[in-house]
Amino acid sequence: MRYVPAATLVLMGTLLAACLGQPTTDSAPAATLPPPPVATEAMEVAALGAYPPPDTAYPPPTIEAVNDAASAYPVATREPATAVPPTNVSEVSPESMRQDDAIYFPIIGEGPAAETATATPAPTPLPTATTASYPSPTEAAAISALPTPINVVDFAAVRQALAAQGRQLAYNKIGFHVTFLEDGDELDPYMQRLDAEGVPFFLKSVDNAEPLYKAQELMKVSGVPHTLVYRSTKYDVPDYDLDPIVAAEQYWELEKAIWPPELDPGLIWFETMNELDKNRSEWLAQFALRTAQLALRDGYRWAAFSWASGEPEPSDWESPVMLELLQLIGDHPDQLAIALHEYSYLAGDIGDEYPHKVGRFLDLFAVADRHGIPRPTVLITEWGWTYNNIPAEPDAMEDIAWAARLYGAFPEVKGAAIWNLGRLDDKLLPLNAQMQGLIDNLLAMSLDSYFSAPIPPEQTSLDAGQFPPPAN
Repeated sequence: MRYVPAATLVLMGTLLAACLGQPTTDSAPAATLPPPPVATEAMEVAALGAYPPPDTAYPPPTIEAVNDAASAYPVATREPATAVPPTNVSEVSPESMRQDDAIYFPIIGEGPAAETATATPAPTPLPTATTASYPSPTEAAAISALPTPINVVDFAAVRQALAAQGRQLAYNKIGFHVTFLEDGDELDPYMQRLDAEGVPFFLKSVDNAEPLYKAQELMKVSGVPHTLVYRSTKYDVPDYDLDPIVAAEQYWELEKAIWPPELDPGLIWFETMNELDKNRSEWLAQFALRTAQLALRDGYRWAAFSWASGEPEPSDWESPVMLELLQLIGDHPDQLAIALHEYSYLAGDIGDEYPHKVGRFLDLFAVADRHGIPRPTVLITEWGWTYNNIPAEPDAMEDIAWAARLYGAFPEVKGAAIWNLGRLDDKLLPLNAQMQGLIDNLLAMSLDSYFSAPIPPEQTSLDAGQFPPPAN
């Protein structure tokens, strides 16, 4: 029929209006947490346009090397890294990736120095490397089904021996930062083998839920406590022009709306921001405090800030609102965390300005200790050398082994994700080919090495000199 009688239309309109006007009943949030933001037309529609458009990518700022011979540690000198062969893939400069964003350079060495404990625990050295060769990339696809030359540590025996010494077992915490993988066989055997051996791994994925979903499903079956982090690039930074509380409420609703439904927010960490304006640290503290409260209310694991390497300044952790945030995070270590990026910005020197770039988490822990706050959970969601280059192997693995010793000594640091495995803006940078060569070596290191950390309430000393970086 083409035409509907007018009376029918009137009747249908009346019934529809009655349905739309029907009130709904929502369960009230817990009394100890703030109420959810009231959804308004302005928030649902206008707020979507209130945030700046997403960045195309997020390289760290480039800084000049500072040669300070007086600060160098007297460690054995290694052979210089072999230069990486040139590639036909064009490099993407930070300037071309961030046309509209200001770059905030780290101010090195400012703020209070980390406190040094009188007793310095000795870090557990890496076991002597085995003579067997690591599997090649072609072997990796079937590594879970074939015998392997990796000398797997008897972790149960090591755990028992360390417990007798008042120490706890720590696994390798260095994992991968991934985007869009051109070949799932790069990562799947790595995750499957570690999960089968009961060894936890650290994995962050951006704009691609598939690797995390696979890891999540492995974890559900095995119970191995992998640390998994997801971030979308749709909203990298909040709207600084809004009141921080209003901005947090609107931003949180936007982020929740794009959370991949196949991921369990109770198992996977949600990282919502990326390399913020360090000059707005007090505004960001208020913003993050409100967001942390909302994340707790909604049952998400959430990580705040994702500061660029060398940021923020140590004094920024000590503002009243920031200390309130750190206390809340310290009280909920399994649900809230601080996300940091730690790069050296130099392919040939991972320890450049250490511990003011790599190792900067020590400043955060020093503030927590001074104020009697539990050291917060830390996720180093980007780690490495430069945006588009890493040292040649084996120097890259020597740097990774050093970082594994450093982070392994601190139970609060859950892991670090090496930048980057996969495409960026649908391009394969030279870095991706370099990273592919590290997958099997990192698998071997995770299985044939172990570290140790103190058992709470004892804590690792914040003396950075315990872990001198490799000499360049």
